[in-house]
Amino acid sequence: MKLRIRHRALMLLITLLVTAILMWLLQCLLVPKYQKGIVEGGMMAEYYDDLDVPHEVIFLGDCEVYEDISTVELYREYGISSYIRGSAQQLLWQSYYILEDTLQYETPKVVVFNVYALAYNEPQSDSYNHMTLDGMRWSKIKWDAINASMTEEESMTDYLFPLLYYHSRWSDLGQSDYEHMFSRDPVTVNGYYLRSDVYPQGEFPEPKMLADPNIGKNAMLWLGKIADLCEENGIDLVLVKAPTEYPHWYEEWDEQVSSFAEGRGIPYTNYIGLQEEIGLDMSTDTYDGGLHLNVYGAEKYADTLGQFLTENYDLTDYRTVPQIASLWDNKAALYDEIIDLQQQEIEEYGHVVSWGVNAIDS
Repeated sequence: MKLRIRHRALMLLITLLVTAILMWLLQCLLVPKYQKGIVEGGMMAEYYDDLDVPHEVIFLGDCEVYEDISTVELYREYGISSYIRGSAQQLLWQSYYILEDTLQYETPKVVVFNVYALAYNEPQSDSYNHMTLDGMRWSKIKWDAINASMTEEESMTDYLFPLLYYHSRWSDLGQSDYEHMFSRDPVTVNGYYLRSDVYPQGEFPEPKMLADPNIGKNAMLWLGKIADLCEENGIDLVLVKAPTEYPHWYEEWDEQVSSFAEGRGIPYTNYIGLQEEIGLDMSTDTYDGGLHLNVYGAEKYADTLGQFLTENYDLTDYRTVPQIASLWDNKAALYDEIIDLQQQEIEEYGHVVSWGVNAIDS
């Protein structure tokens, strides 16, 4: 009798184990791989693969950091070792928890935060939430970030068990889903999403008048928490507004950020009015009509930021540190390969076909 019970228990255990493995494999297949097209969901996880390189400057924010600042240019011209922990529509509280997450691995000397995210005072979108949060390593910090970010329709179980959220992706599966079930190719160079195509800036639509021109209290609360977290850890915080003009950045918002920064003794620069000083030409330095910079514009903006950072903060010139310089030289070589490949694609197809790494490795 006891033998029969043990046999049944063993069979049940094996069944549960096999079921769990099959569910895990199914989840690996159905979770988006972000290797082409919409690649933003693959950015957050890449940071953990770059921890052998110290990052004295960490950039936080949305597409106005990961598309507008060339990390390789910062290294080449100033020796700055930096990483962009950016993601699509990254909200204030997400930036706070991403900074907390970063501090588990390293303490940068400077954090540069792009302020456009202040436009959002409440959770916005489950899809954007997943693109930012799925790639974070599990910890209490990630749990707190999810709780702060979820819309009313979302559930924590969708993050604990992504299969529940992505179960309907069957019809969208492609070759990349099978090739990258267990591994991903990087889609950035130290957080920078490189585009070398050119599409000139056009005329933007007139901005809608805001019923309430004030930045939301919740957004400002989390900006204060980011400032507090930096101060507690001896980190210098720098606030910037990228030099791109659309989506519209309201004068009232700029005044509120300026007032906050002045009250906290934090430098803040709105670069929209400094395009000429940066050297930007929005007929050649944007790839999507002026919303974001291409690599040529991102290098110019990086040069301006690099000059400010080196003049005001005690940063290491890692070009003089052989071990780190060797790693950065490899990153720079990849960066150049991607530009060359994209230029070949533009010449052949009229547009960029792939980000570059997949084609380089294949």
